[in-house]
Parts: sequence; structure tokens; C-alpha cells
Amino acid sequence: MADKLIIVMVNTDPKNPSELGAPFFQATVAASMEYEVEVILTGRAGELAKKGVAEKIQLHTEGARSVYDYMKEAKEAGVKFMICTPTLDLWGDDLIPEITETIGSAYIISEAMSDNTVTFTY
Repeated sequence: MADKLIIVMVNTDPKNPSELGAPFFQATVAASMEYEVEVILTGRAGELAKKGVAEKIQLHTEGARSVYDYMKEAKEAGVKFMICTPTLDLWGDDLIPEITETIGSAYIISEAMSDNTVTFTY
């Protein structure tokens, strides 16, 4: 049985908040269940790693928690946040403090191919 979950957010569009809650909520739940969890932001979703972006996106209804609130909660549960190197060219390197590592495609492929890892993509 796998003991690690990787959530790769690549096609999730920050302009569509209804797409953003599930990945962070699932990451938090998995970390709370004591699985090793990594969320990798790349492509369009990489914009969420830029300071100020996720803070401005509200989920569900007016006055609800921001996407950044969900990200901070996931981090507190033990989720590790990473960004893919080419994404920095798209959105810059002024990143939220929850991003702990910059990785490349080889890392994603290597980890995803491991028998101990389950990979979700959004």
C-alpha cells in the first residue's frame, strides 16, 4: 500500500474558484491520516504560489475562507508545497512562505513512478 500522496496542480485555473477547494482539502485530510503529502504547483495553477494571489480568491460564498487559508491549513497538517522550476518563469519568484522547494520534471516523474506513491492531478 502506498504511503505517499502527490497532488499535481497543473490545469486548475485560479480564475475558477470552484476547482480549488478539493485538492487542498484532500491534501489536508491525507496528511491528517498520517500520509506523506506533497502538493506540486505548476503551469496555470502555479500562480497560486505567487504572494497575494491565493489570498484574494474566496471559496464558495462571500466572506468564506480564502484559498490561501486552505493552503495554510494544509501546511499546518503536514503537507509540503512545491513549485516546478519552469513555473517561476511564468509567475515570478515572489512566493508564499508555504512553498518549501523548487523541483523539476524529473522529480515529479520519479516520485509518480514509485510503488509507494499515489498521484492525483488537477
